[in-house]
Amino acid sequence: MIDVGEELAVQSFCFRAFKDNAKVADMVKECGLSSIELCGAHVDMAAPDTFEATIKVYHDAGVEMPCIGVCGFGDDEAAARRYFEFAHLVGARCIGADFRPANAPDCFKLGERLAEEYGIPLAIHNHGGRHWLGSAQILRTVFDRTGPMIGLCLDTAWALDSHEDPVAMARKFADRLRMIHLKDFVFDRTGKPEDVVVGRGVLDLPGFFTALKEMAFDGCATLEYEGDVDDPVPSLRECVKSIRETWSQA
Repeated sequence: MIDVGEELAVQSFCFRAFKDNAKVADMVKECGLSSIELCGAHVDMAAPDTFEATIKVYHDAGVEMPCIGVCGFGDDEAAARRYFEFAHLVGARCIGADFRPANAPDCFKLGERLAEEYGIPLAIHNHGGRHWLGSAQILRTVFDRTGPMIGLCLDTAWALDSHEDPVAMARKFADRLRMIHLKDFVFDRTGKPEDVVVGRGVLDLPGFFTALKEMAFDGCATLEYEGDVDDPVPSLRECVKSIRETWSQA
């Protein structure tokens, strides 16, 4: 089981307004963290000649990359391989993944084959009620038709957006839970979501952490907060504090 409070990463999309990777690495440290889940906002997965320079920036800053994502998989094997090559270079244990419905089920077969080849599992990111892979029902269908190298990146806030219970989803898919995105929403009367500090919204954070401890979760844990685009660090610090305190008490 991982210690979520100590092994927490932050999604680089939180820093999408900042394109200088050295600045982003510094901001990770300012949040009290030393790991990042790098996404396309800060690495060009179509340009492998830039990989080493990007990785060096974070390595020199003492920032690790236990996972990457979210990466889109269709029917382009060369593009898919670049995700795995980057993940291999940084020593990532998992890749957060999205799959294109137009290419299903072949995209799952391609992803599974490459995951087995590289020894790096993929984790489907459930991106809300408007996402074709957002519901527990369709995820169960996908997992029934794929092997263990296709797992779940459970985004707690987007699960709420899908009218799913993140705690119940964690338990339901315990055998496929490879990554978590710790994210929290509140909703207005029209159902529009708004990011809030993790643990201050609709998410039952103590219940979620209790479930993770009961299943001895050993995947990757990432914090994501998309608010305060121009100055996200103060709220991210509050998220880290909330997560660590709640994890220690769960």
